[in-house]
Amino acid sequence: MTETVVILDMMNPARADKLRALLPEGMVLTHGTERSEEHRCAIIAEADYAITGQVEVTGTVLRAARRLKLLHKWGVGLDNIDLETAKACGIAVARTTGSNAMAVAEHTMGLMLAALRNIGYGHAELREGRWAGGSMPQEARLLSGKTVGIVGFGAIGRSVARMVASFGCTVLYNKPHPLPPAEERALGVAYATVPEMLEKADVLSLHCPLVPETENLIDAKALAAMKPSAVLVNVARGGVVDEAALVEALRNRTIHAAAVDVYEVEPVPADHPLLKLPNAVVTPHLAAGAADNFVPTVTRMFDNMRRFGRGEPIRDGDRVV
Repeated sequence: MTETVVILDMMNPARADKLRALLPEGMVLTHGTERSEEHRCAIIAEADYAITGQVEVTGTVLRAARRLKLLHKWGVGLDNIDLETAKACGIAVARTTGSNAMAVAEHTMGLMLAALRNIGYGHAELREGRWAGGSMPQEARLLSGKTVGIVGFGAIGRSVARMVASFGCTVLYNKPHPLPPAEERALGVAYATVPEMLEKADVLSLHCPLVPETENLIDAKALAAMKPSAVLVNVARGGVVDEAALVEALRNRTIHAAAVDVYEVEPVPADHPLLKLPNAVVTPHLAAGAADNFVPTVTRMFDNMRRFGRGEPIRDGDRVV
């Protein structure tokens, strides 16, 4: 019996063929070709398994699925999935826990350095034929020796902590429950509340999930509490930061710079003011994308589907609902 796997995100044919090459026997794969909810409802209707990366999987989409067994997140964050409706519909949900930690952490380091050293601005100017070496919009600063605050201390946050430690940085972290003192010492980190981080951090890096407690965590008040020399890095979710407040803080030089990979609305509108600011480094939600991760992550998702279909437990830590 042939089973259908649908990728709900838009995908070009070449990438889809790479996925098909990894499909277990007896499975076929289809994928999104447009971004509308109506389209997602249509393509999920007869699917046995579905995969979502960044597109929203609403209750309407889930209820359109007539035989869906398992919805798999390609990544970790679940804020784009209506988990309550999935549970009510008897649809299992899984994710690839920790699969993108190194890729996101490395991208975070790139964003930090790009914002601190005016790399993004210099690149854009030179591509336009302007030699801006002596006329940067703000002073370049070192990462070495700075205090880095990390909000969210899962696999990604810990990887970032190890990387910035090699720059001789003091590392503060925040998570719902502090680590045991022995583990803090082993990692070379110290717990801090978010208000303490805002006051002390030269670089504030966000790696927390988007939940009610973290929505607009970094708002106008939080930005005003940061050092004027501080850099904000967001590779978590767009809703963790109040974008309008961030734009004003960058325009007014309330903070030094920001580097952003995620947005409240994605794709981010082309006329978004954040894209026009000289002290903002912006990338299109690509932190988790690395060719090195493709085969292991896709194979893991397909293996979870196979296990689930046979009535076996899926990989430890991947099952959500």
